[in-house]
Amino acid sequence: MVGAVASQRNGAAGQTAEGQEARDRLLRAGRQLFAAYGYANTSVEDLCEQARVPVHLFQQEFVSREVLLMAIYDEVATHGLRAAENALMAEGMEDCPTRERVRLLFDAYVKAVTEDPCAARVAFVEVLGVSREVDNHLATWRAMWIEFLTSEAERAVRRGEAVPSDHTVTVTVLNHAVDELMAHHGRRPRQVDAVWLTDELTRLSLAMIVPC
Repeated sequence: MVGAVASQRNGAAGQTAEGQEARDRLLRAGRQLFAAYGYANTSVEDLCEQARVPVHLFQQEFVSREVLLMAIYDEVATHGLRAAENALMAEGMEDCPTRERVRLLFDAYVKAVTEDPCAARVAFVEVLGVSREVDNHLATWRAMWIEFLTSEAERAVRRGEAVPSDHTVTVTVLNHAVDELMAHHGRRPRQVDAVWLTDELTRLSLAMIVPC
């Protein structure tokens, strides 16, 4: 994925045990500190102190705070995508009516991305407005989700459960609504729980894709 090369480079062959341990500690520290104090108020030194990792290892593994932030986002986004894909592959989903299918997809996604409240806050709140590089990274993920959801809308049309339309436009609007609701959860996880999120995302999706 564009912009993720630096954050993913350590998955390549040759990653040392020391490097992997440092990377894991820094990811954990990033989730904790960015969520508790905010990305803008957390320095590299803070992260290294929390992770008990020397600064030179931080620079070796992540280069910058932005790359660490994007790596945390990638973890959450990938977890959510895999959950949605697994839901699609579940028995009976191929013949599932669109209304039920959409709910099951969002239920799997929401449960996955809200599993860790700290990670959810970082991925849906702290990433906002950081830099053009981070914005471009998020845009790449959004484009992938738009393609994914558009294919679901087109499936509904083929089944006679939705009206033919330019669903790319509709899904783009829906994608922004998803981002807003997830950010709302990230700011108020105790008030906006996973069940409410699933209900709202399902309702919005069906209203846009399968209008009455």
